[in-house]
Amino acid sequence: MRLLGQLLLVVGGSMWMAGCASIGPPLPPSLELPRPPSDLRAARKGDKVTLTWTVPTRTTDRQSVRYMGETRICRSVDAAPASCETAVGEVAPPADFWSKAGSKAASKTEGPAKKTTADFVDTLSVAIERAHPTGLATYAVEVTNTAGRGAGLSNQVRVALVPTLPPFGDFAAKVVSEGVFVSWRCAALAGAKESGVKYLFRIYRRQEESRAATKIGELSASCTNGPGVSDAFVDLPPGRRDDFMASFLDQTFEWEKTYFYRGTVVSVMQMAGTPAVEVEGDDTPEVKVFAHDVFPPAVPVGVQAVFSGAGQQPFIDLIWAPVTDADLEGYNIHRHEQGGVPVKVNPEPVKTPAFRDMQVVSGKTYFYSVSAVDLRGNESARSEEASESVP
Repeated sequence: MRLLGQLLLVVGGSMWMAGCASIGPPLPPSLELPRPPSDLRAARKGDKVTLTWTVPTRTTDRQSVRYMGETRICRSVDAAPASCETAVGEVAPPADFWSKAGSKAASKTEGPAKKTTADFVDTLSVAIERAHPTGLATYAVEVTNTAGRGAGLSNQVRVALVPTLPPFGDFAAKVVSEGVFVSWRCAALAGAKESGVKYLFRIYRRQEESRAATKIGELSASCTNGPGVSDAFVDLPPGRRDDFMASFLDQTFEWEKTYFYRGTVVSVMQMAGTPAVEVEGDDTPEVKVFAHDVFPPAVPVGVQAVFSGAGQQPFIDLIWAPVTDADLEGYNIHRHEQGGVPVKVNPEPVKTPAFRDMQVVSGKTYFYSVSAVDLRGNESARSEEASESVP
């Protein structure tokens, strides 16, 4: 009986302790509100503003997003938007969102899920640009759930509303002996007189095997003459000789490579006390150029021949003005006697503008001319002849 009493005491105590355990208040259900993006970015080209952001994978209560709805695109002029009452567009959830962002079934050993990005292109109307030529447009996005509810706006980005101009016409590029000659037809900057705004013409070049373009020139879009600019008429068809042509000479390329050139008019807004804001307009069509060097160096000038050799082996010294072409390989020396055919006398290109001819004979007169040759074997015409007699 004593043992049975002890057992009843232990069981009763255990039941009392279980009845007094603290369970805590029940957790509220998730609101399923996607977390607002914090990396919204904006880039403007012409009248197009491209917005890019990372699609959220977590809700505001740190749960995985299960019910993603549309993403609203919010735009406000001058004032920052407090809400997205009137959206300028909507973006549907990415079709492959779960395959990229990962699901609950994904293994924890697979590492962090890949980020999924979304984008939207907003087209600015001419009316907005004209009404706010020195203003700013502020953008934000709001990601909603399938019930159309969101947790608020993303970070906000600003874009200048300065008007942009269409690309200049007749954009062309061709290879000349001095480099690649880029030309375009200037147009009157009609309607481009906003206070604090100036316009530039920017030229880009990229190699055939590359997607990245390099800025190689930037000139005033007003087509006034300046460094690297000429007002020459360049290959204009009949009836267009009254157009004003401007040009730029590219000398920073490499021969025997293929390049693509394009140009764009840049709007530059300068407000007092703030850094200048640049917005590029649409590009001209790309022009393909193969920089094939078929251009010989300049013809040497000033060739002189002087005999020496009294009391020693006779020789004739030649000197001439140096050729300054950047790709000069050297010079070839051509010699002949009266009535003969000029023959090259040097086995390899002469590197300096001087040559000593030791193969001369007393009693004869020799006629000399010099040509220049570049690194790709292009040879110039021969210079004017100089003659000298050997006593």
